[in-house]
Amino acid sequence: MRGVSDRVLDAAGIQDPQLRAAYEVCRKLNQEHGKTYYLATMLLPPAKRPHVWALYGFARYADEFVDSLVNPDPDALITWGANFLDALAGGPMPDDPAALAMINTMRRWAIPRQHVEAFLESMQMDITITGYPRYTDLEQYMYGSASVIGLQMLPILEPQQPEAAARARALGEAFQLTNFIRDVGDDLRRGRVYLPQEDLDTFGVTRAHLERGIVTPMIRELLAFEIDRARALYAFAEPGIDMLHPTSRDCVRTAFVLYGEILDAVEQAGYQVLTQRVGVRLSRRFQVAVPALRQARKTRRALIRS
Repeated sequence: MRGVSDRVLDAAGIQDPQLRAAYEVCRKLNQEHGKTYYLATMLLPPAKRPHVWALYGFARYADEFVDSLVNPDPDALITWGANFLDALAGGPMPDDPAALAMINTMRRWAIPRQHVEAFLESMQMDITITGYPRYTDLEQYMYGSASVIGLQMLPILEPQQPEAAARARALGEAFQLTNFIRDVGDDLRRGRVYLPQEDLDTFGVTRAHLERGIVTPMIRELLAFEIDRARALYAFAEPGIDMLHPTSRDCVRTAFVLYGEILDAVEQAGYQVLTQRVGVRLSRRFQVAVPALRQARKTRRALIRS
């Protein structure tokens, strides 16, 4: 029996067996490690889904070189990234599936090379940088680690207005900042703090305070400040959803809602992000995604009939 992945890959016109296997690896990475993101991709037209899997799989693969708690290998990231860019320019094709699917996706959707270069630069920053003095410094990191992901997605989502690019950048930054707030404890275990030092200083918080794992009033105020900053980014990004192709809007809005609710969950958990991982319940994710899936199918049918 042919599976859902086979039908989706057929819809995308991906027939080469090696490529199909590469996209399937990316799909599994997305399904396992990016559940909200993966759920949102199911609202896209089938022909577009594998390419979003490729973007996620490539980013996840690169991230593991520096973020793995089991077997980090930052030196390999530099070699892997250089080999990828060489292949993108016409050199020998890589043998790892995430890179193979990414190259195919970039060529299919004309995704600019500089977006991947910026991403790899930010991943390499994680090798040596463990903190950021000012928010402007963190923004530089987030441009490569998150904003360009939104820009990579944009051709696939088919923007209808030029201004959609600025909104996509902001949404990528909002998602990343949300992750930083949720993952303070996890990042500390990797020796990093992604909350700007100037903000820690403002609220009288030190890295040692965070490492104690106790959410003090000062830490609570710090996290509340960062949540407000993230919500401002979401507010700026939201009008960009309606600037996308109609078949892309339900996907992005679902991710927008569910990622934004991570901030609500942090507040409801009393900002306890130092020793536990806070998230949106599975039942809530389906509560948002199922109606959106129905609407997405309705939109696609209406466009086919028109």
